[in-house]
Amino acid sequence: MLKIHKVSARIAGITVLRGIETEFSPGQLLAVVGRNGAGKTTLLRAIMGLLPLSSGSISINGTDIASVPGHRRTEFGIGYAPEDRVMYPTFTVEENLRLPCEVLGLPEAEIKRRLERVLDVVPQLEPMLARSGAALSGGQGKMAALGRALMAGTKLVLLDEPFQGLAPVLANQYAESLRKLHQLDPALCIVVTESNRSLLRDLPDATLTLERGELVEGEALTH
Repeated sequence: MLKIHKVSARIAGITVLRGIETEFSPGQLLAVVGRNGAGKTTLLRAIMGLLPLSSGSISINGTDIASVPGHRRTEFGIGYAPEDRVMYPTFTVEENLRLPCEVLGLPEAEIKRRLERVLDVVPQLEPMLARSGAALSGGQGKMAALGRALMAGTKLVLLDEPFQGLAPVLANQYAESLRKLHQLDPALCIVVTESNRSLLRDLPDATLTLERGELVEGEALTH
């Protein structure tokens, strides 16, 4: 589905990604692990078009998206939850969730259908819908960011360090939401980055390891 071919990227003149070559497949729940600074966030930002590539290409279902502006990449069914959540504080949680679909110009009926799906997967969000984005705790913000990513991500969902800083109860709820999503939408590809492999427990089907900007494929993980 999403193919990353010899991708390199720089930040402030420093090479952070070095010739990344991999593919994300439909139905995969994939972990990308590595130490802080290994390039995990940079990889997701490159996929989302939030920084330019030094070399290489990124394609989804055969369409090269490396030159597609970041704000248009959701049109390819890609959802993204950054590590810092980025909730609009003056919007309600529901408005934050609906925003990607409204930017895409989706009809109201489709937006409502997607919102219902999100609340089925992340039921903790329902009592928060009327709250402002500024009223959420850090953990609640991560749950809301997951929901927003699911509103746009019909083919691929990228989750950056979602378990970092979560209290155990919220971490369990987040993991359960991912399991339920995997069951409800078996064709969806879910990619989770983490610096602490143990936080992922038995979630991923497979794992990739980033070391100094280079990707090493790991063995499939058994459940």
